[in-house]
Amino acid sequence: MKTSHLIVAVTTLLIGTAAIAGPTCTDAPETSWMPQTTMLRKLVDAGYTLEKFKVTKGNCYELYGTDKDGNKVEIYHNPVDGSIVESKVKAKRA
Repeated sequence: MKTSHLIVAVTTLLIGTAAIAGPTCTDAPETSWMPQTTMLRKLVDAGYTLEKFKVTKGNCYELYGTDKDGNKVEIYHNPVDGSIVESKVKAKRA
């Protein structure tokens, strides 16, 4: 009986971990990626305020910050061409 509980617990943890993992953006080698400084400049020019910028395990450029309208954003970009792969926006309160 204890073994079945352990299997259920481990399975639940694995499913939960997969649910919070970000997307996979590219399989291209890093040598073909846009330089981070270029991507950061594009984001600032587009009106984003950056709080955090990182490279994810899924080979994405991930941005945490606010958009030009003041909404909080979390955006995953393809580092090869800068396209948005996934985004989450939390509208600011009026």
